[in-house]
Amino acid sequence: MRILVTGGAGFIGSNTVDALIRRGAGDVAVLDSLTAGKREQVNPQARFYLADLRDAAAVREIAERERPEVIYHFAAQMDVRRSVADPAFDAQVNLVGFLNLIEAARNHGLKRVVFSSTGGAIYGEQETFPADENHPCRPVSPYGIAKLATESYLFYYHVQYGIDYLALRYGNVYGPRQDPHGEAGVVAIFSGKILDGQPCTIFGDGGQTRDYVFVGDVVRANLAALDAKASTMAINIGTGVETSVNDLYATLAAIADFSTAAIHAPARPGEQKRSVISPARAAKELGWRPVTVLRDGLGETYQYFRANRKQAGHDD
Repeated sequence: MRILVTGGAGFIGSNTVDALIRRGAGDVAVLDSLTAGKREQVNPQARFYLADLRDAAAVREIAERERPEVIYHFAAQMDVRRSVADPAFDAQVNLVGFLNLIEAARNHGLKRVVFSSTGGAIYGEQETFPADENHPCRPVSPYGIAKLATESYLFYYHVQYGIDYLALRYGNVYGPRQDPHGEAGVVAIFSGKILDGQPCTIFGDGGQTRDYVFVGDVVRANLAALDAKASTMAINIGTGVETSVNDLYATLAAIADFSTAAIHAPARPGEQKRSVISPARAAKELGWRPVTVLRDGLGETYQYFRANRKQAGHDD
């Protein structure tokens, strides 16, 4: 099977590429602009293409060469705040980039797209907790709007060209290789601050909740989506468990034996108060359930950043 992974040098993408290759899932190629991803995170057994999805000619050339049967689409402008500040840039990367990709690949044997959507930004302020996939989608950021629009485009390409897809709506993914950018990077940000011996900043009262799901569990879902009978649908990939930022920090500080209290800063305008998603459909359609409890996942993540810090020559 020929597999193309966009964003395969990034956090979720590189972990997924490693798992695909360990499984022997097929012939894997990676496309990444290295805007956020890191070249050293690309598995050496995967062919690597340095390209920007906004460059339609470059994307066409890669698609013609690779002729992917499956595309894992992780490449994205992932910063919600930047999407608010520059909606046109967000749309260029997240919408036009996607259209360049699928237009380039649809005539070369593309059968399935596994899309990294969002289970937080796509629902907006929730009415029910946890939200299932039938919850109204009312995104309040250009980032969330682009994810929802991409899901609609995927349905169009299924109807028009018979391309199957699964839109995996992730909770707040954390774990090794996490990039400390955007709201979802809070675990990486806190870990870095703690390792530097600096106080962490919590915006607002810290009571806002998120559904934190470990990257190892997310990767299992991504692999399950490769040959799942389920198709043409959105599937939440989360834990169904709400965790406040205050509790997240307290757990991570306890793991690190760090006693410095967090600093509270003014709340960010428009930030969701509560976000948690139901994994019931994932269990039914993918046979997937989260298995990593938060404390274990945070411990593994903190140790990853600690080990990398030592390798970089910093004092512990």
